[in-house]
Amino acid sequence: MSRVENADRREASILHADLDSFYASVEQRDDPALRGRPVLVGGGVVLAASYEARAYGVRGAMGGVQARRLCPHAVVVPPRFDAYTEASRAVFRVFDDITPLVEGISIDEAFLDVGGLRRLSGPPAEIAMRLRARVRTEVGLAITVGIARTKFLAKVASRVAKPDGLLLVPPETELEFLHPLPVSALWGVGPVTTAKLAERGITTVGEVATLAPEALTAMLGPAAGRQLFALSHNLDPRPVVVGRRRRSIGSQSAFGRGRRTPAEIEALTIAIVDRVMRRVRAAHRVGRTVVLRLRFDDFASVTRSHTLPAPTDDTATVLAAVQALLTAARPLIAERGLTLVGVSVADLDDADAVQLALPFPRSGTETPTVGEPGALDATLDAVRERFGRAAIDRAVLLGRSTGFEVPKLPD
Repeated sequence: MSRVENADRREASILHADLDSFYASVEQRDDPALRGRPVLVGGGVVLAASYEARAYGVRGAMGGVQARRLCPHAVVVPPRFDAYTEASRAVFRVFDDITPLVEGISIDEAFLDVGGLRRLSGPPAEIAMRLRARVRTEVGLAITVGIARTKFLAKVASRVAKPDGLLLVPPETELEFLHPLPVSALWGVGPVTTAKLAERGITTVGEVATLAPEALTAMLGPAAGRQLFALSHNLDPRPVVVGRRRRSIGSQSAFGRGRRTPAEIEALTIAIVDRVMRRVRAAHRVGRTVVLRLRFDDFASVTRSHTLPAPTDDTATVLAAVQALLTAARPLIAERGLTLVGVSVADLDDADAVQLALPFPRSGTETPTVGEPGALDATLDAVRERFGRAAIDRAVLLGRSTGFEVPKLPD
């Protein structure tokens, strides 16, 4: 992992590159008949909506029935994750060809540091223009780029410039650009925090910036208060980091409105845990904190977590913890409905960096033998690796829809 410190950066040379409505754009690229038309990827739940559909109020993660009510003439297409993965790889090849300092955020966005390329490649704005042109020509997709002195402001700039735009925020105009924006432009400010601030008459970033850190921490708590104070003044010393490993590995599945039986919810949760733990083991990681995320019919979300006695990559151990969290949340689910379930494993470490308890169940990266802890997981992983993910599954999942496993950056 390499890093470039930018606490004293004087030039706007961090790029935030973000593909526009990625899944839907790939569908429109590959099918000319879809161009200029409102496109929804996914039927039961909208995985992505083209900008033509967004104009009618359709958003990702919205239930398909609601989306089609807002935009009756939308074209619904099934997701093609292999196509999205290949498009992402092609875009990242362009990124890597422009600068070695690329920090992937997801399969459709990344930070790029071009601060040391002025003599070789020109100023950051010219580099960004060439990047956009290359992605359009070589991959056939539109990409928006924000340029600023900090990662935070570069991401804000790309959001403002969407779709298919480029926006440079010079250092001398940073606060002039930032302060008129709504408080939701600040990282970590969702509907709940927005409402808390609005109750006190605070609706813009500039109004947040006038408050003392102590006032913000009294309103929002120490961590959120300090973060909002720093970001409202564009204080973000984080560098672009290459090769950063994930701090957590997770997956989630959404479904449209409508009551789900406890058996349906549990089956979906089991499938998600299986997906997550396969990724954890494939990345040679272990984790200690299990997190369950639930989103209700009103789109409010809650998280519940449990810390295990020791880091693990064992599916049964994590599943037991998730099921206990889910059982405790059942009264809330029955009252408020459920539209999304997510599971993640956090506090990750490398599998070979953890001290195993005596007696040692296995050595190094060898496959466990029958009867040893992890033997079942290893066997199932090997079968799925050789014959495909559908080759073997739990009986409780047979005949059930368990949602999609969307493509992600390497773990």
